[in-house]
Amino acid sequence: MTPTTLAAALPAEHRERLMQYGREVSFDAGVRLFEEGRRADRFWIIRTGTVALDLHVPGRRAAVIESLGHGELVGWSWQFPPHVWHLGAETTSPVRAWEFDAEAVRELAARDAEFGRAIALWIGRVVSQRLHSTRIRLLDLYAPYGSGSR
Repeated sequence: MTPTTLAAALPAEHRERLMQYGREVSFDAGVRLFEEGRRADRFWIIRTGTVALDLHVPGRRAAVIESLGHGELVGWSWQFPPHVWHLGAETTSPVRAWEFDAEAVRELAARDAEFGRAIALWIGRVVSQRLHSTRIRLLDLYAPYGSGSR
């Protein structure tokens, strides 16, 4: 379990509160959850399966940036105006997940500052971890001696 998974990132009382807004969904492999540049109006927490985050590359197929699995957050753009996706996402296997209405969660966070702070910290850790992972992958691809990661 990474520090950004739901179970590790949110205290139990905030996790329980968030889960009241979730609904169970299932997707077959190859389903596009969202597209870059479109409205970010929901997010997911993966229960089973994998989701690939990808970036549109003109004239080529989308470049996979990261693969996400159990307990991980899919989508954080809903948290920040203008609420549009910065990447795309596609299921790479059958997926079961909890889906959340982003507006409802943002409204709850606005009403309850402690909950809102916990959500913001969680999203911040997710963004930080994903930027770090992307940096390492880019160094491995393009740096003369790789990332030098241990």
